[in-house]
Amino acid sequence: MSAQKALPLDTLKLKEAKDMLADDYGNLYIYKNKDFSLTKYDSLGKQLGQMMLTVPYKVQSVQNPLTVPLFSENAQEMKFIDQNMNEIQRVDFKHKFGFIRMAYAEDLQQLWLLDDSTKRLIQYNFRNETIINSYPFDASFDELSDLLVYENRIYILTKKQFRVYTFKFEKIFEADIENGKRFRRENESILVVTDNSIVKYITEKEMLKIFSDPEARIVDKNTLSYFEIKANKLYLYSLEKPQQTESRTEPDPKQKDTEQEVERSAEKPEEQDSPEEKLEKKTEEIESKNPAESSLQKLIEDSSELQSAGV
Repeated sequence: MSAQKALPLDTLKLKEAKDMLADDYGNLYIYKNKDFSLTKYDSLGKQLGQMMLTVPYKVQSVQNPLTVPLFSENAQEMKFIDQNMNEIQRVDFKHKFGFIRMAYAEDLQQLWLLDDSTKRLIQYNFRNETIINSYPFDASFDELSDLLVYENRIYILTKKQFRVYTFKFEKIFEADIENGKRFRRENESILVVTDNSIVKYITEKEMLKIFSDPEARIVDKNTLSYFEIKANKLYLYSLEKPQQTESRTEPDPKQKDTEQEVERSAEKPEEQDSPEEKLEKKTEEIESKNPAESSLQKLIEDSSELQSAGV
């Protein structure tokens, strides 16, 4: 990572922040538990939109800022908002299910729901309101933080633990986590965001800490940078790009051509030019420096040739 850079966001806004997320365009989303507000800012601190909520909501992900999913255990519903923080879809769970402890939006038509009353994991198509699959999932989760389903694996995050299950309710991995908050998936990588660190899951092996600052209060990342709130200030750490280093070690095509010309001239001994060749080189030099002068030179040469022919 490169050196940290402070971003110009008001200290008061950061002081009251309960959570912060960053999308892949560098926009920041500040959630305040005090008034249940979600506010979107650009990288310069300019407010782009705001949503005032009546009960607590959990923002699942802002990786796609065009459709941001929010789940409320209190309201038993999921909202989808657009890039202007306007609600574009609402899914009500109260009349169709028991008590949904956590919901995960897989895409723009399917949800995964943990129904605590029936102890089931439900795959639900909310566009046509049909249950696709239902799996027995009899587990007790204290302080459940997040849910993610990917590649036939179920990822459960609590404040203190990270667990991975199969659809047959077989636990295939477990690790202790401090203050687990949410998942972030980047292609095939599963990341866990905590209060002051970001941890990567190495499939069925270990948890690797890829960013950490004990003094940070809130951290997050997008594809280009890590973000942290520390001492009510917002800092950014840009990720280094290895391909830039590689490109510097490889000479560009023009440099290669020049080197090849030098090599060829070194291999071939310099021959003495004849008077005619010297005159030709001089003419080319004049043409390259001054087109008008080269035209005059050509006129003189043409006149000389005519006089020699006796015209």
